[in-house]
Amino acid sequence: MNVLLIGAGGREHALAWKIAQSPMLDRLYAAPGNPGIGECAELVPLDLLDHDAVRDFCREKSVDLVVVGPEAPLVDGLADSLNDAGICVFGPSAAAARLEGSKGFTKDLCSRHDIPTARYKRFSDVAAAKAHLDESGYPMVIKADGLAAGKGVTIAASRAEAEAAIDGCFEGDFGGPGAEIVVEEFLEGEEASLFCLCDGTRALVFGTAQDHKRAFDRDRGPNTGGMGAYSPALALNDRMVERVISEIIEPTLKGMAEIGAPFCGVLYAGLMLTETGPKLIEYNVRFGDPEAQVLMMRLESDPLPIFLAAAKGDLSGIAVEWSGDRALTVVMAADGYPGAYDKGTEISRLPENDATTQIFHAGTSRDGGRLLATGGRVLNVTARGRTVREAASRAYDAVEKVQWEKGFFRTDIGHRAIMIEDS
Repeated sequence: MNVLLIGAGGREHALAWKIAQSPMLDRLYAAPGNPGIGECAELVPLDLLDHDAVRDFCREKSVDLVVVGPEAPLVDGLADSLNDAGICVFGPSAAAARLEGSKGFTKDLCSRHDIPTARYKRFSDVAAAKAHLDESGYPMVIKADGLAAGKGVTIAASRAEAEAAIDGCFEGDFGGPGAEIVVEEFLEGEEASLFCLCDGTRALVFGTAQDHKRAFDRDRGPNTGGMGAYSPALALNDRMVERVISEIIEPTLKGMAEIGAPFCGVLYAGLMLTETGPKLIEYNVRFGDPEAQVLMMRLESDPLPIFLAAAKGDLSGIAVEWSGDRALTVVMAADGYPGAYDKGTEISRLPENDATTQIFHAGTSRDGGRLLATGGRVLNVTARGRTVREAASRAYDAVEKVQWEKGFFRTDIGHRAIMIEDS
């Protein structure tokens, strides 16, 4: 079969790497892709906002399945446009993608269906939001309502920080200015991520992971799109996964179907495991980044028949096989990220990939024979091992072999899991 992969980041490189191994695959195209993806797929310069152009390309190349990596094209309705043209898409409709496209929409859905989550209020103007601060304790969580590339969340420890976050959201620091914000109670516990493939009514568990959002070691610094991750998440044992499915995922699928927006694709639940049980922090409607990198490293099954079954709305009879190994990824980011950073700095050397270690490109480009860093998160150095410690050792060994003077990385990815393993 012919497959078109949409996206250009580390998540998409990991997906391309795994899809390229499928015996079902004839041709893999990627739009727009990156230099790493170009080693697995034929890159095509499609404008993803031009749905007609994407549709016409799929028809010209007899594409059997489109796999959409990032959230923005899904929220923009690319899956709808392609499905309307009879082209099979792994990814939800725009109506279903509101689960990520609007945090307020998701919180309201949780309220209607008794899905455990943090207490919240929605605000569409600055004055009302700031007045609410008098009624709240600290820390509190301020979230921009729309897409914010993983950076639209502030944990405010004081009124001054909360007011600055509210001003930033309404002034457009995390996307379009002035739309809406959600103010939530701060949840305490351990964070973890559960991934499910959904066909509109069923949910198939597709792995767990824990990521590291803060920019610097010991969980300090600003929130980022993710500085590293490992899988599986030790905190999400089988019993906890069953609770998440019954208390959070299944009511969500039922609620979405009831409003005429059945969810088909990847449903990624960001969770807080509190003393009273799991609570939903937020949903994403695609694989996480960098969580996809560790999931693809552990996935033993061919992804194409699984993705195709979800896209066609029938996951019955589908099973997923996983390696017993742990996987861990370290994000190498440009100096200054998630703030301002230089683009176009040279990466002069990358180590060779091997059976246990892969370097996924997240924000790179080619200038002749030179490999350049063009994004905030630039490389995902990913490894497998029998334990998290072994996976981390292999990943950091590879990190040390990367020659790039303008990057940084956290040195403690997976540290909590390693402590648990060692205890």
